[in-house]
Amino acid sequence: MMFPIDRNRKLPTTIKTCTLVAVGAAIACLGVTGCTTQVQSEPPTAIQAETASARGNPEVQSVTVVENLEHPWGLTWLPDGSILITERSGQLRIVREGVLDPTPIAGVPEVFAQSQGGLLDIALHPNFADNRLVYFTYAYGNNSANRTRIARATFDGSSLSNWQVIFEVSQTKSRGQHFGSRLLWLPDGTLLASIGDGGNPPVELEGEFIRQQAQNLSSHLGKIIRINDDGSIPSDNPLVNDAQAAPEVWSYGHRNIQGLAFDAIANRVWATEHGARGGDEVNWVKAGENYGWPVATHSREYSGGLISPETSLPGMVDPKVIWTPSIAPSGLAVYSGTFPEWQGNLFAGGLVSQDVRRIALDESGNVLNEEAIAIGQRVRDVRQGPDGMLYVLTDASNGQLIRLEPVDR
Repeated sequence: MMFPIDRNRKLPTTIKTCTLVAVGAAIACLGVTGCTTQVQSEPPTAIQAETASARGNPEVQSVTVVENLEHPWGLTWLPDGSILITERSGQLRIVREGVLDPTPIAGVPEVFAQSQGGLLDIALHPNFADNRLVYFTYAYGNNSANRTRIARATFDGSSLSNWQVIFEVSQTKSRGQHFGSRLLWLPDGTLLASIGDGGNPPVELEGEFIRQQAQNLSSHLGKIIRINDDGSIPSDNPLVNDAQAAPEVWSYGHRNIQGLAFDAIANRVWATEHGARGGDEVNWVKAGENYGWPVATHSREYSGGLISPETSLPGMVDPKVIWTPSIAPSGLAVYSGTFPEWQGNLFAGGLVSQDVRRIALDESGNVLNEEAIAIGQRVRDVRQGPDGMLYVLTDASNGQLIRLEPVDR
């Protein structure tokens, strides 16, 4: 189905339907090039699939809200409707009434802005209206020794003050890869943050490829961590009583999560995770679970060889979706906005695929179908705005904030 062209962008927004076909315990995803989907529970029934198909899709068009952003990475809305946007190079920008302020917000310290590193995600404190606290993830250090940090600062509407580092990864690493860095507040007021595994071979730590740290419970690398709003450790973290584990660890066996979202209706945490050569994943993430990387994976080395002969192992959680070839997923939203047809769906951005993937789920969290909404640019983040629309950040030296809105509705 072809949707109207936004004349400001001169780029069509299209949706390609990905039909799911049961093949034993696996489901193949047809219609989106290279997409494979697997579920570990029973595949959806014909009635479920027909119901999902009957919901159809709203007609949408893409509208450019602002442009001239330098590799934007994350965004959040202020109570007055203004939008804060991070730029990987180290700037914090603000959009007021649809206009990008040309002057960056003051108060951001120097960041390690190299390759994938820089100023990354952003989130407001749940009680921002009272305490004015904004949270950031960023890369800190230099090419030979760097790590992911989480900091918070007070925003008075024009500048940041009282910058405070509340968490940093326990080990430094070299080079500019795999910082992770998505932030997600849970309903109990605790904060999840994704931490990448540290990089690809030949990057090493302690005499082995650094990616092996994803299975090392004493390391923060390759994990989702959970902390309180001041950086302290929640007493009910799953491994807090394990003397061999870092107490902040909430889940492990991750490569590089750049999409993290909470489904408030189903009470689920979802994550999208970069594979290497193929093997990108969508995971339903649960506290204390092991998601396999790098000992169980559908990814291959960039050279083409096996990373592991195992794609599934006992005691490890298998992904709900596998993308091969990679779409390079970044940004994730669970939809609860304007379009009734999309309620509860996942929307995952793709850097390489240059689209947004809509993933329909059943009540048990199993995948029913997948569709691609073409953007035509590298998608870094996907968020639902206060107006119920989806907003997309594109990753470029002239990055854009795009809104997907209904046509004649």
